[in-house]
Amino acid sequence: MKIAFTTSDRVHINAHFGWARLIDVYEISDEGYQFLETLNFEGDLKEDGNEDKITPKLDALVDCTIVYVTAIGGSAAARLIKKGVTPVKARSEEEEISEVLNKLVQTLKGNPPPWLRKALQQKPSNFTDEVGDEATV
Repeated sequence: MKIAFTTSDRVHINAHFGWARLIDVYEISDEGYQFLETLNFEGDLKEDGNEDKITPKLDALVDCTIVYVTAIGGSAAARLIKKGVTPVKARSEEEEISEVLNKLVQTLKGNPPPWLRKALQQKPSNFTDEVGDEATV
């Protein structure tokens, strides 16, 4: 599964979702994790009530299961959840991405807590899966 982190230094989870210029994406399983890419966002990202500025982030994160943030607005959180992405607030801006990844790997090896099991199960199937299912009915 893919996990994303809002960051300003690519080490810590230290960026507000709406303001984040960088979002690092990792692939994770119970065997470990691997860095996939850094998503870069340009333009005026400061808080201004402009909901359209988060649309590119929502679209870029659609295949992620979880996105870790320091903060996120209610509207953005709701829009992520609607797309099947679970926003999770970091403990602090000092929390390191690698620490969270290592904890998640260990958690996946054992018995994931209910919130993580729910996040893993709620990922919607993609459109081609749905079309394929309808074709076989």
